[in-house]
Amino acid sequence: MNRKVTVVGGAGNVGATVARSIANRELADVVIIDIADTKAQGIALDILQTCPVEGSDTRVVGGSDYALSAGSDVVVITSGVPRKPGMSRDDLLSVNYKIMQDVTANVMKHSPDAIIIVVANPLDAMAQAVYRLSGLPRERVIGMAGVLDSARMRAFIATELSVSVENVHAFVLGGHGDTMVPLPRYSTVAGIPITELLPEDRIKAICDRTANGGAEITKLVGTSAWYAPGQSSARMVEAILKDKKLIEPCSVFLTGEYGVNDQFLGVPVKLGAKGVEQVIEITLQDDEKAALMKSAAAVKELTTVIGV
Repeated sequence: MNRKVTVVGGAGNVGATVARSIANRELADVVIIDIADTKAQGIALDILQTCPVEGSDTRVVGGSDYALSAGSDVVVITSGVPRKPGMSRDDLLSVNYKIMQDVTANVMKHSPDAIIIVVANPLDAMAQAVYRLSGLPRERVIGMAGVLDSARMRAFIATELSVSVENVHAFVLGGHGDTMVPLPRYSTVAGIPITELLPEDRIKAICDRTANGGAEITKLVGTSAWYAPGQSSARMVEAILKDKKLIEPCSVFLTGEYGVNDQFLGVPVKLGAKGVEQVIEITLQDDEKAALMKSAAAVKELTTVIGV
């Protein structure tokens, strides 16, 4: 293959899930970079050995040397300290910002033409940090948040209504945290808004569970989720490498859209070969817009603390 995807922090649960999904789908050759050098090598070798079973000719290598990643088309940054029970995404701010500084410098040194997908938490703040540190145009730095949050909402809607997830679409905007904004009016089953299929109390319960989806898993497992975040990241990689023009909510740098300036926030975008190819503005009701502004303000507090 002549395409390469690097997963930084790939020896962790989320990173390994991303790497395995890309390799299994034969989307590109995969490089796993992690400070845990031998673990990265071992996970890469394990994933490589799944490729014959999957019928994939993907090459997978791992290590701590960023030289392995040189010339990557896409870099997925999953590095960072995972959440523990009782810890908010915001608690991770300072330590993960320092990690982003080191990672971004190495990524830009070896893959200056890459599109970067940021998965580290607090998501929107870390995406903005990488954007500022890299100096890349906004189209090429994207935060993975809304794809995951919308997937969680889709799962809950499908379960509630006993329907196929293939019939369910959901939109979750705003920051990746407690202030995220699920939009029931734009969430549908076979084109029918869920507001016509479910009572208000059940919709509220689904929205609340979506907003707390990560915390629920952290409480049950003892650490952050990894399968759904990893698969969501791989979906974004696939949309970029295949130039799918896929519309998904992602965290992107806004310059006036939705009344938000100079910060990252989750909104619907079109993903293709150039990264973010269009920011799509939808009409929001007053209460929805107020919720989005509240979410934007929460993200702004974090970015101000780290000066990005």
